[in-house]
Amino acid sequence: MSSFELISCKKRKRGERTFRFKTFGEHGHPALFNGVFRRNVESLIEFGDMESNFCRGMTSWSFQLEVYRHPPLHIFLFVIVEPIEAAVYRSCKHCQYVGWGHHMKCNKKYHFVVPSKGTAAMIGADLSCPGNCGRAHITKDRSELVEIQGHALHGVFHSNGFGHLLCINGMEMGSDLTGHQIMELWDRLCIGLRARKVSLCDYSMKRSMDLRLIYGVAYGEPWFGKWGYRFGRGSYGANQSMYQKAIEAVQNITLCSLVNHFDNHNYHDVSLIVSRYQLLSDHSLVTLGDLFHFMMELKSHLPKETCIDSYGQGILVETTCRWSQKRVELATRVIVEALRKSEFRWVSRQEVRDAARAYIGDTGLLDFVLKSLGNHVVGNYLVRRSLNPVTKVLEYCLEDMSKHEGLVMNDWKVRPRHKITSTQLMKDISYLYKYIHQKPMAKATRIILDTKFFVKKYFGEHVEEIPTPKLYCSVLLKQNEGQKAAMLPYECVILEENATMERLKLEVEKCFKEVYWGMKSLVVESVAHLNSKGSDLVFSTVEPGSKLVFEGRISEGGDIYECGLKSCIVDCPCGAKDDDGERMISCDICEIWQHTRCIRIPSNEEIPHIFLCKRCEQDIVLFPSPP
Repeated sequence: MSSFELISCKKRKRGERTFRFKTFGEHGHPALFNGVFRRNVESLIEFGDMESNFCRGMTSWSFQLEVYRHPPLHIFLFVIVEPIEAAVYRSCKHCQYVGWGHHMKCNKKYHFVVPSKGTAAMIGADLSCPGNCGRAHITKDRSELVEIQGHALHGVFHSNGFGHLLCINGMEMGSDLTGHQIMELWDRLCIGLRARKVSLCDYSMKRSMDLRLIYGVAYGEPWFGKWGYRFGRGSYGANQSMYQKAIEAVQNITLCSLVNHFDNHNYHDVSLIVSRYQLLSDHSLVTLGDLFHFMMELKSHLPKETCIDSYGQGILVETTCRWSQKRVELATRVIVEALRKSEFRWVSRQEVRDAARAYIGDTGLLDFVLKSLGNHVVGNYLVRRSLNPVTKVLEYCLEDMSKHEGLVMNDWKVRPRHKITSTQLMKDISYLYKYIHQKPMAKATRIILDTKFFVKKYFGEHVEEIPTPKLYCSVLLKQNEGQKAAMLPYECVILEENATMERLKLEVEKCFKEVYWGMKSLVVESVAHLNSKGSDLVFSTVEPGSKLVFEGRISEGGDIYECGLKSCIVDCPCGAKDDDGERMISCDICEIWQHTRCIRIPSNEEIPHIFLCKRCEQDIVLFPSPP
């Protein structure tokens, strides 16, 4: 994550602004979001600093966001506007894969990017510029921001309000922010800007484990489900019903049947794991879903690489230590008490040391304990240690762990039931993860893993939060004889209360020209199924919020949809009828596309130069031989 040190500097550049990370994207922070998506984006970028050094017809604005004041942490958010003329690919593959290929191509894309330390280095960015009070400097072409992979956050919106979350990378990928913080920022932006629907492709992994499977078994939904993302589209013919049944099938496997399924060696290992967490749990663990849920909840409460039984003593003293266990425990209690009196604020190492010296005269012992204490749990408190980036001095702070449910300890005593480390817990999860891919769970597990696309509906077709009179409009092109239904999605058109039908037609033309690339020459001629004159008042004829379809013409047709001029046909044995982003191969005779996995071509093998589907092979066999 991009960060810089906050250097004490009395002079700040004119026009430079810093926004609070925790509220950025909310109504009024910084913009008043009162309109449709494209208007809200325009309102937002007015508060940003326009960036230079862009090419390919793109423009960019940056926002400096303050995450913490102490220790100081700032990040940069870039909003990059990519017109369709500057795009390498005019069709959006993300729309095609999630099932929005029938949408028309938009004039613009808005990329929201928070560079990570790694991606900032790739483009020559200097985001820690003390002499310039934190201004960003990027020496290379910043249009590379939209192409480089590995950002802390990269999301893109089409100008019609449909978007895609392309990636988030939290602390485990070198970011200064957690995945939760990044998702909260993204969710605030989507709500504030009034995005309509947002998709994502969940490839998140942890220690070579697919999180969508682990969270699916533990919670019945992916990690992104915490923010309302639900089933969008499955690969290899998987549908929502199949996905839900697969989740339930794996969750409801009883632990008894799970243990009995394995051979003698694995039986002992799995039985040991089940017994371990059954003893830790306050309630009976009956199914695999119960077990995974308990393990994931326990993981969220365990300090990293710290055993819960360390609540008792805080520091593990080696036998070669010059001080006894009793003296180390006494010094630890004195230091914790001194930190507690500071009312949970960050204090310097010297302040803690001076306060403890009133009770412990051995400064060597105090230095040893202070050096050893850092993210250790003592009693009901977690002792945190951090290097202040401004003063370069170690600072300490207490976190009250008694507020964490299930981890409240009595004084300095240890409950044996809590003796487990985070490392051991992850090892056990990994062991179980390996075996839920086997029978009888293999088929259900495969369906869960084949479900990668998830969608959140923010405002859909209707934006009720816009108080002004509005209608939802679509277009039916007269010259397109094959078009029997109105183009999707419907667009929100805001009108005055006394607007006429002629004014409405002009507003519909303006709206579709602004949003869609193929509608630049649109001429609206009439309202379908509505007999009205141009001078008639709109809201005397139709109710506000109604859907209307307009008949019109464009001077040029052609490739106006995200799916392009589709000439390929998908007909796979798995049941898939559309491109879902998985590897496919086309028959050289009938040109039907099928998944390589479904026709048993291993993923590590190259696609053959000549391929015939089974149907064409059979036709060739049955073809009569020449006389």
